[in-house]
Amino acid sequence: MSPADWVVLTCWLIFLVSYGLWRGRGSDSVNRFLLAGKTMPWYAMGLSIMATQASAITFISTTSQAYVDGMRFVQFYFGLPVAMVILSATAVPIFHRAKVYTAYEYLEQRFDAKTRALVTAVFLISRGLQAGLALSAPAIVLSVILDWPFRLTILVMGGLVIVYTAIGGIKAVTWADVQQMIAIMASLSLALVIAVRRLPSDVSFFDAVRIAGAAGKLNAVSLHFDWNDQYNLWSGLIGGMFLALAYFGCDQSQVQRYLTGKSIGESRLSLLFNAVGKIPVQFFILFLGAMVFVFFVFEKPPLLFHPVELAQAQARPEFSAVQQNFDRAFAARQAAARRAAADPLAARDFADAQQNMDAARVEAEKLAGGSNDTNYIFLSFVTRYLPRGIVGLVIGVIFTAAMSAISGEINSLATVTVIDIYKRHVRPDSSDRHYLAASRAATVFWGIYAAGFASLATGFGALIVAVNQVGSLFYGGMLGVFILAFYVKRVGANSAFIGVLAGEAAIFAAAGFTHIAFLWYNVIGCLVVIGVALAVSRRASAPRPSM
Repeated sequence: MSPADWVVLTCWLIFLVSYGLWRGRGSDSVNRFLLAGKTMPWYAMGLSIMATQASAITFISTTSQAYVDGMRFVQFYFGLPVAMVILSATAVPIFHRAKVYTAYEYLEQRFDAKTRALVTAVFLISRGLQAGLALSAPAIVLSVILDWPFRLTILVMGGLVIVYTAIGGIKAVTWADVQQMIAIMASLSLALVIAVRRLPSDVSFFDAVRIAGAAGKLNAVSLHFDWNDQYNLWSGLIGGMFLALAYFGCDQSQVQRYLTGKSIGESRLSLLFNAVGKIPVQFFILFLGAMVFVFFVFEKPPLLFHPVELAQAQARPEFSAVQQNFDRAFAARQAAARRAAADPLAARDFADAQQNMDAARVEAEKLAGGSNDTNYIFLSFVTRYLPRGIVGLVIGVIFTAAMSAISGEINSLATVTVIDIYKRHVRPDSSDRHYLAASRAATVFWGIYAAGFASLATGFGALIVAVNQVGSLFYGGMLGVFILAFYVKRVGANSAFIGVLAGEAAIFAAAGFTHIAFLWYNVIGCLVVIGVALAVSRRASAPRPSM
């Protein structure tokens, strides 16, 4: 990066952390630190929820996902609007009226302490893993782009997050997320404009869309049903709905957002805002990835986007032949693209040339050790083709987007640790000041944990897939027990407890012994929890035969 880019990057980091600290002032009680004193407006909660989901992974991986696999990932979100409407009508008023700090407090009100403790443990394990992943995954990529040591990148990100989250609490996190989401959309819009404007003068925007379509990058909807296919209409509508119900209805990192609302109505609006806005935002981000693909149809891409792995491959004697095959395929694809823009029948030639380029990339990946460079595609475009200063802004936004996701996660982990474990089982009768200090200490602990876990990571494939795969191992069991708590009054504590254990066992069995797409884990886990709990409850209530 140029000196101007480093100046912009540094100024953005200073601004975001300072803004979060300024907006988080006054968090001098447990209620203000963990729930912002229930003062947050709907738009702040809504943008914070969206920013937490977006994170650095949206920049790094979702755009690259479209480059490699087209726009069908958008189907992942098709069930989200339905889930948001359901949660607005059910979970939001239930949690607000229960006057809880965490979703898991409600489980003790409805069932008992052991069910609350079990689901608390499930949350801490799953969210702790995802916190480390959400920090390590972008740090791996950024360390290569910035030419920083990996652990230094982790230290900078984790240290800044700990500072403003431990001082300002959820209010600092939420208001920083608002600025972050605005910057994310501005940066992505700018990147799209530049990608289109840098196309050859004889290639219009509509030509670019036709080329993307000919390459299969605009395949947003697949009607074909396949249990093993991760992204089709059915897995998105059904599995995606179950995942969204669990994530927004059972995961404290999201529940805590709308528990900060001024009223039930404000909290509902924050979820409905995401119901309306999430799919268009993801469609836009994936479309950007498709346009970056078209850009690289006319601007020759590197054989591998990962600069370190490309250097490793270049050191091998076989590389020259692989590069020549790639060069020939690129020239053939570019010529076919111009024909495909005018004649859809030329799409076959384009597909053949693309297949040859992909084959050359596979050979190069083998020369480099066989790893996946998907996560470097969009950042390669940013650092090589965006103007000076803009590069620094985009990298800065990616940097702080990773921090945004981590801040919300460690805040929720700290909340559950203090409220559901420390206050419930260790020090139940201490002062508010004591619990505030414990909340800050727990925030620091989870921040250090996330950084420590992240530093052990070695690499990932598509980050957006990895994060949701981890969550899907746990969310089905959590969703099932909350459905029992909300709707099935005849199920008791022991039945619910056994149901959660059975649901998690079913999920891990499906993950370990089948090839079912991960979105279905949420459905499997939820249904097993409910089915087993009902069966155990019925058996327990059945009259015993007299002797």
